[in-house]
Amino acid sequence: MNRGQRGKLAMATAVLGLGLLSVTGCGYINPQQTSAQYAASDGTQANIGPLQLRNMMIISAGEDKPGRVIGAVYNSSSEDVTLTVNGAGGAQTRIPVKQNSYTLLNDSTDEAILSSTGGVPGSLVEVSISEDGTNQNTKFKVPVLDATIPDYKQYLPAGSEPTGSATPTSTPSPTGGPDH
Repeated sequence: MNRGQRGKLAMATAVLGLGLLSVTGCGYINPQQTSAQYAASDGTQANIGPLQLRNMMIISAGEDKPGRVIGAVYNSSSEDVTLTVNGAGGAQTRIPVKQNSYTLLNDSTDEAILSSTGGVPGSLVEVSISEDGTNQNTKFKVPVLDATIPDYKQYLPAGSEPTGSATPTSTPSPTGGPDH
């Protein structure tokens, strides 16, 4: 092989290597999404002491209406604790969680209701959470959702009516009635 052929072979190898790197090297340059923790749901997450809050959200029919807090609260401590959620305008609810256990607020018979949501459905509202017995107080934002998604309708607090609910109306038929 002469010098010119070796140069062409080296050039072809380099081009092929760059081509393969551009096709397979995307993961090398871009961060992997699986290495970043995030709330892959409608709700948000937070931690306070031994409590881990997951998929937290408020289901409400409107800004000044009651809202039900749903999600999961995990307690990794060896003691029973009570989580206090403070919302807008002094609204408050308390959630007991057994030791080394969890409470699913959407399955709980003791609903966690805030007297006022403090935000319109579709917005984020800031709530303050604290664990009884400690001075820890954490603020985080929670989405407010309504019954637009049918799966959430069952979680609207009793007596709440969605603000945007319209009653179906009849429309005249395009073919006309008996007098046409």
